[in-house]
Amino acid sequence: MELIEKQLNNGINLYIDTTDKFKTVTINLYIHNQLGKEATKYALLPAVLKRGTSSIKTYKEMVKFLENLYGTTMAVSVYKKGERHLQQYRLELPQEEYIKENILEEGVKFLKELVFNPLTEGNAFNKDYVLQEKEIHKNLIDSRINDKTKYAVDRCYEEMCKGEPFAIFELGKSEDLEVIDEKNLYHYYQNCINTLPIDIYVVGNVDPKYVEEVFRKYFAFQRGQILNIPSPNIYKEVKEVKYVTENLEVTQGKLTLGFRTNVPANSEEYFPLLVYSGVLGGGPFSKLFMNVREKASLAYYAYSRLERFKGLMVVSCGIEIENYNKALDIILKQLKEIEEGNISDYELDSTIKALKTSLNAMKDNATSKSDYYLSQKIAGADLNIEEFIKKVEKVTKEDVVEVAKKVKLDTVYFMTGKKEE
Repeated sequence: MELIEKQLNNGINLYIDTTDKFKTVTINLYIHNQLGKEATKYALLPAVLKRGTSSIKTYKEMVKFLENLYGTTMAVSVYKKGERHLQQYRLELPQEEYIKENILEEGVKFLKELVFNPLTEGNAFNKDYVLQEKEIHKNLIDSRINDKTKYAVDRCYEEMCKGEPFAIFELGKSEDLEVIDEKNLYHYYQNCINTLPIDIYVVGNVDPKYVEEVFRKYFAFQRGQILNIPSPNIYKEVKEVKYVTENLEVTQGKLTLGFRTNVPANSEEYFPLLVYSGVLGGGPFSKLFMNVREKASLAYYAYSRLERFKGLMVVSCGIEIENYNKALDIILKQLKEIEEGNISDYELDSTIKALKTSLNAMKDNATSKSDYYLSQKIAGADLNIEEFIKKVEKVTKEDVVEVAKKVKLDTVYFMTGKKEE
């Protein structure tokens, strides 16, 4: 079944995927923004909104309300894809046929209220809610350093993309929280919901006409001039490689290499690039796993990953601190091997098989499907999962070698232990 697209005439797009695979109906509402100096405010909003609406004033009441909707679940989150900052509001409702009651409309009405009719006092949010959520948000930002593996990758990207919006952390900066209050946050929120593009994905065994009717009923309000979110610049010539070392309280070193791929998200070259990253570090069959981890016993883990929307790739591994030079040499040797065409049939076939498995797994989760559709839209591509798989299957060794030549090392980031005093 193809994705059905409907426009709700005010910069809100509705996408419906009718499938009988699930016993629930999942609604994901995404608000798109550009990563920028207001990132902290933007990241804080979903947490404040989920505290209360104009008619359901506390989180406790909200939980009760959702329980009465036959155990409907709600989740909110914030993340980035390239230089696009996304808020996500998710509702998962039981399929109506199992409960013989029209709860979809109740769910849509609630979602509308959650995002567009928050609890306010005067021309501001509830002061206590904002104070509490700021405190939680500060802890989230400050605790990012606790996950050293992810932190090393984030830091590599930040050093690599200094001065570019992509370097901004998706939750923002804790020092920005000091100037945020219930008034300026509410003012910023009003601006966001009036001007930012919104996409809603509904996945489940639903009647598309009915879904459209319900959304038109609740989401047909007027909004302002909708912002156009530009695509990020992905082309960058690397004049010289940056080397960054950071001393932290760690016993295991984290070596992260950041690369510019110079491949746009909607390019045909993206498929060979995906296979390239897989052959390099996509699983137990990959060159990094076999050579850095197994044969040389230099790494506790080693993988590569693409950032499709900004045209970047990282290689990340955990090593003994004294093995820095050895590990770096072996990693760079694996890149050279691919560039020279030294890719075995086993490596290529295993990579394509692994990619197919993970793409097919998306079909088994409604939110993964929504995320896939959203990614396709942001990439400016229009392939369903089956078509995407076919493109991956067609990738040849020659295609991988060709795209390997475009990948350039930009930054080497190393997290090492504190220096002895």
